[in-house]
Amino acid sequence: MQDDVRDERGEPNPEDGGSDTRAAMRETHRAKKQRRRRRWLAAVGVVAALLVVGMVATYLKLNGNIDRLDVSKMVGKDRPTPSGDVAKGPLNILLIGSDVREGEGNETYGSGDWEPGQHSDTNILMHISGDRKSVTMVSIPRDSMVPAPVDCNGDAPKDQWRIHQWNQNFNTGGPGCVIRTLEGNTDIFVNHFAVVDFSGFKGMVDALGGVPACTPFDIDDPKAKFTLSAGRHVLDGEQALGYVRTRKSVGDGSDIQRIKRQQAFLASVAQQATDTKLLLRPDKLLRFLGAATSSLQMDPEFGLGPMKDIAESVKGIGVDKIQFVTVPTETYVPDRNRVQWAPEADELWESIRSDRELGAPKPTPSPTSTQPLTVTPDQIRVQVVNSSGVVGLAKQAVGALRVQGFGEVTSSNGDGVVKGATVEYSGDRAEAARTVAAAFPGATVKESERDLGREIRVTLGTGSPDVVEVPNRLGTEPLPTPTLKSTPSSSASIQARKASDDICS
Repeated sequence: MQDDVRDERGEPNPEDGGSDTRAAMRETHRAKKQRRRRRWLAAVGVVAALLVVGMVATYLKLNGNIDRLDVSKMVGKDRPTPSGDVAKGPLNILLIGSDVREGEGNETYGSGDWEPGQHSDTNILMHISGDRKSVTMVSIPRDSMVPAPVDCNGDAPKDQWRIHQWNQNFNTGGPGCVIRTLEGNTDIFVNHFAVVDFSGFKGMVDALGGVPACTPFDIDDPKAKFTLSAGRHVLDGEQALGYVRTRKSVGDGSDIQRIKRQQAFLASVAQQATDTKLLLRPDKLLRFLGAATSSLQMDPEFGLGPMKDIAESVKGIGVDKIQFVTVPTETYVPDRNRVQWAPEADELWESIRSDRELGAPKPTPSPTSTQPLTVTPDQIRVQVVNSSGVVGLAKQAVGALRVQGFGEVTSSNGDGVVKGATVEYSGDRAEAARTVAAAFPGATVKESERDLGREIRVTLGTGSPDVVEVPNRLGTEPLPTPTLKSTPSSSASIQARKASDDICS
């Protein structure tokens, strides 16, 4: 048998030929390839390990930056029912801007006419819809006069609350007191909260590379230490802080006007974050998160993990589905320099409680009873009282009842505005009241404290339903199409600004 002929490196010589030589060469090639693969995999493993360690370290650092605050003892035990969680259902997150003058990056703003302690000059309730298709940012004016607990360290019942200025709640008991006051006045459950100070705000703006802003006039506000000429500008963190803090030297000097500027700026932030593809730039994202977390105070359950889950759930929402609204207000009579929430605010809070888009029609409730009606409309005398604040609503209901055979129907105006529809009766007229209530789905039926005789009294308040057909109606003439709604046309005063709107609009 011919011996293998090897070259000077001890490997088979390809010039020698022969099947054994070629087989040996293939084996050697495979061995080299395996060695290179092992070295490559080892290198990849090291890199992967370093990346994982880096990611874990970054996560721990960012998560460790956040100041945790347990407010469970301040929010009371009589809280509203939770509206959802991270995985499903609507979410309500309270965002608070603190005007603290202490700490790194905050001490340069001086005291001026600032009172000791922290105040929450910016309060925004962020509502994320249950279907994760829209976000509503509700700004609460700092000068609002609302009932609030005097001491947020206890469970003082609401009948012991006293009216004071909204931004005093933060000074009284921090975010826990703000949450308790908000929940007590709106019946909206707050899932999480986040507090950011001046320094954190500036850092986030700088991490985005600046944020565009637009002003139709020159601004010179010594108290905010800020000047800006009219037109479009890209503001860095320091300038942006001055812009959103400016108040008394611009327009009418009101907090409402400042809120409009803040909303326009936040819309620009949303546009900037989208345009710069923040989530696709690890360097910018880490700078942004680092700036945010280093100046954040949150509840213990609201860490980077839940924040990531929320971000994932809303990543499909475009800026056109993010809207900013302000709680409707009116003058607070005892102090005309302050405001109080207007009746229209009830519509705003109701839309958030029911996770309904602002301005969308309310679902028509269904009758609650399936028992057959025993009294026909022609045997019933009805009085419809208008307590909705909508002129002509009672007469509209009268027309829809008469078409169905209710022969004796009259209308009148109530003394004030109430909510919903109520059907009252006296004596043995409960069955007649059931027939009338069938025309007003969802109405409350109760025995009256007054003697109504043979008459059934219907009181229509805000949110009361349109008249529907009763099962034992008489005649076949269709019901007239309603032209009035039980909710006053106040929603026009709840003006929404979309994040996609031009910043100069």
